[in-house]
Amino acid sequence: MTSSQTLLRGSTISFRKDPFLYPAAECFDYHSDGGILIQAGKIIVAGAFAQVQQSAHADAQIIHYPNSIISAGFIDTHVHYPQTQMVAAFGEQLLQWLEKYTFITEQQFADKAHADRIADFFLHELLRNGVTTAAVYCTVHPQSVDAFFEASQRLNTLMIAGKVLMDRNAPAALLDTAQRGYDESKTLIERWHGNGRQHYCITPRFAGTSTEAQLDVAGNLWREFPSTFMQTHLSENKDEVNWMRELYPHRDSYLDIYAHANLLGSRSLYAHCIHIDENDLSQLHHTGSAIAHCPTSNLFLGSGLFKLFDAKRIERPVRVGIGSDIGAGTSFSPLQSLNEAYKIARLHGDKLDALRAFYLATRGGAHALYLDDRIGSIEAGMDADLVVLDLHATPLLKMRTDYARDINELLFILIMLGDDRCTRATYVAGECVFPAQQDAKDK
Repeated sequence: MTSSQTLLRGSTISFRKDPFLYPAAECFDYHSDGGILIQAGKIIVAGAFAQVQQSAHADAQIIHYPNSIISAGFIDTHVHYPQTQMVAAFGEQLLQWLEKYTFITEQQFADKAHADRIADFFLHELLRNGVTTAAVYCTVHPQSVDAFFEASQRLNTLMIAGKVLMDRNAPAALLDTAQRGYDESKTLIERWHGNGRQHYCITPRFAGTSTEAQLDVAGNLWREFPSTFMQTHLSENKDEVNWMRELYPHRDSYLDIYAHANLLGSRSLYAHCIHIDENDLSQLHHTGSAIAHCPTSNLFLGSGLFKLFDAKRIERPVRVGIGSDIGAGTSFSPLQSLNEAYKIARLHGDKLDALRAFYLATRGGAHALYLDDRIGSIEAGMDADLVVLDLHATPLLKMRTDYARDINELLFILIMLGDDRCTRATYVAGECVFPAQQDAKDK
């Protein structure tokens, strides 16, 4: 007995290559009347609707989304789910903000019931913004990880997350030890990594809150479980960078701290990377490490302006994805993150066009995470994680998009004027999970 099929109809956009490295025309597929045939959670075929329809079963459910663009689901490469409840915390830069707000908030996640509530809200907020995969920081508490993955498994979302490792320079209630961090992380890896669509990420918060012994343990754990991910922070704030020089005077750079702990390589993800030099960028490139660019957070905390086009330089491109960095970030919407990324690029004299921006939030994020064989584009064999963006979500969007000349302009308008209101539907493994009740009409 064959499983049922769903055929989505609407304008479709998907990326084949990196438009930072290749001519734009070679990098994307756009169909003004496109079709995506889905079966058993996978994309069976995609392209022009008339052609895709020929491959569909006679009883396939056709769902039409007029005045919309269907894209691969957005990917958030850096976000802290426990900080959802402290978004918009006023007036501090990074280190003071951690002490005044973050560490206080995260102590509440010793309570599993509290973690359950926030994890459920957080995941539904991601889906409401069209985000289908994220690289997520939990807290030091193992139960915060269980809460997150349990909620993600109920929704069948493909998520990457891990227990934060901290054994110094934080409140006692948030500290583990090198050994306890290893033991608890290993147990969580064995429980969750590869369990359905869940992936574990070894997560030393940053070099300021981990001793060298703990960073070494994190590196050892990663070698023990090489298919897991690793995430941390790097060079977000000038005071932070200066502090690392004091804590690690024997290291050549902030990045060198992590290099000595064997924390660079495939599936490693470094958030921010604002205050780094060419040597750092070359090392990230050669090791296959990735950067999570977090525009709204960097502006909100006054951390600095990431040099995206330096990172993506064609001679030694670094993998880069986009991150919300909730709760220093101010929006779950990747459209808003791209809006601010455009402005940061302009301040550096660069122009982040819409195709490159959408690439960062879809296939670029998947490439940063080494998951571009599963998610991030609309192709046969890929997981059917999709977002439907409403071009008429607001009166201004409707008016403005009615005058758009081509797909480049449509996408740019979405980035400049769009937010969570644009999410008409979000699909996870072929199932519509937002909104709860399908708002499209069957045709």
